[in-house]
Amino acid sequence: MTASTRPVALITGASRGIGRAIALRLAPTHDLILVARDLERLQRLTEECAVIGERVRSIALDVTDFAAVADALRDVQVDVLINNAGVAHLKPFLETTPEEWHHQVDVNVHALYHVTRALLPGMMSRGVGHVCIIGSTAGRNTFVGGTCYVGTKHFVMGFAESLMLEVRDAGVGVSVITPGSVATDLFPEGTNTTWMLEPENVADAVYFAVTTPQHMLVHRLEVRPLSPKRPRPGA
Repeated sequence: MTASTRPVALITGASRGIGRAIALRLAPTHDLILVARDLERLQRLTEECAVIGERVRSIALDVTDFAAVADALRDVQVDVLINNAGVAHLKPFLETTPEEWHHQVDVNVHALYHVTRALLPGMMSRGVGHVCIIGSTAGRNTFVGGTCYVGTKHFVMGFAESLMLEVRDAGVGVSVITPGSVATDLFPEGTNTTWMLEPENVADAVYFAVTTPQHMLVHRLEVRPLSPKRPRPGA
């Protein structure tokens, strides 16, 4: 097999929702490394992406197992990192268990550090790369039941801008995509999602951000549903 000249993109939380949509959007133009815990879903997605792409491989990995992250990504070289993995337990503060609190912080904050820390040195040494993080409009507003989730997304915004300033002179870009409500399983069963964005809309925003000319950076890109009173056509 000849060496590929296509950029390599690694996507966390790739097996479902926004991560899955991003994988399918990038497959025609990028070689992919898909990371998620759900091995069965990951294998199905790998097969789907291989049909429309070229090189696709998967890594079954829990991004909250930080030793495993370091081990699995030690020799991995990528051009694009999509930090997509994220969780939410949306409930009042006094109803949030310690396990739910730490789970959100481990996935939304600590894993962001560990995955980026593993892959960024290679980008820096080659003088080219792009780190793209899936944030949320919750990173600049608040709501009841979001004490932990909103806090983690505010962290993402500060982390992304600080990192951008640190690495841009080395040729590495940092983007944060901030969607409004997206129709995924993040919401409880029975929630009206007909007006929300679709995962593919966020994937289009990611594609735009990571395929701009090398001298250009889209650092923050907010995408949101037009109106909660207007269902999507065909929804």
